[in-house]
Amino acid sequence: MAERNLIYFVADVHLGRRAETKAEVEARFLAFLKGLPVESVSRLYLLGDIWDFWYEYHDVMPREGLRVVAELIHLMDEGVEVWFCPGNHDIWTFSLFKELGFHYFEQPLFVRLGDKDFCLGHGDLLGGATRGYAFLLKIFHCHFLQRLFAAIHPTLAFRWARAWSKSSRDKHPNHRFRGTEEFLYQFAAQTEQERHVDYFVFGHYHDSVDMTLPGGAKLFVLDNWEEGGMPCAVFNGSSFELRSPASPAE
Repeated sequence: MAERNLIYFVADVHLGRRAETKAEVEARFLAFLKGLPVESVSRLYLLGDIWDFWYEYHDVMPREGLRVVAELIHLMDEGVEVWFCPGNHDIWTFSLFKELGFHYFEQPLFVRLGDKDFCLGHGDLLGGATRGYAFLLKIFHCHFLQRLFAAIHPTLAFRWARAWSKSSRDKHPNHRFRGTEEFLYQFAAQTEQERHVDYFVFGHYHDSVDMTLPGGAKLFVLDNWEEGGMPCAVFNGSSFELRSPASPAE
């Protein structure tokens, strides 16, 4: 039997975001999942915003990406551990994924994989954030407001959420990672002074980033899936590869 030494990382698939492209994005992500060399993969890390919007009602499961959920269950049945960190778009995940067998974690996660030390997460809020964004996320985390949202009929709630998501993204269509100016870079640079980390891996910024920090650690940001291709990263137990958006899973 082949050694399970491969670990994959993906982020920002944003399933269901645009009506005109959601079927294509889901099909491409499913092709990625189905194309993983299961006999060699030990873990798959989902680093947030896999869904463009997710709200887990007590008795209602969102229909967006159900085939993706089924394929993730299949991967787990085949022995692949699926690790999920919520992003700012799929923040309202509560117990379902845990019940299905996902390893649910909050950022930042410090973990040793193979012979390397990793710091993993979605990437937002780490190192700080603008006042407006931090306030918005505080609202999203408020249990009282979550219960109020749950009282809205799912059809209306999801329509509003998709409209809000589109409006938010349209206001920032061409953001690119600003290097040392970003809160995430500052978080990573400060963290490597306090503890040993070989690789920092995040999403959120919708950009492909490969930077060396002052202490020698590497900072990677995974690109989003809306621009095409299958952006991901893979670690084989000793070396890490950030794959371009055009690279298929191998």
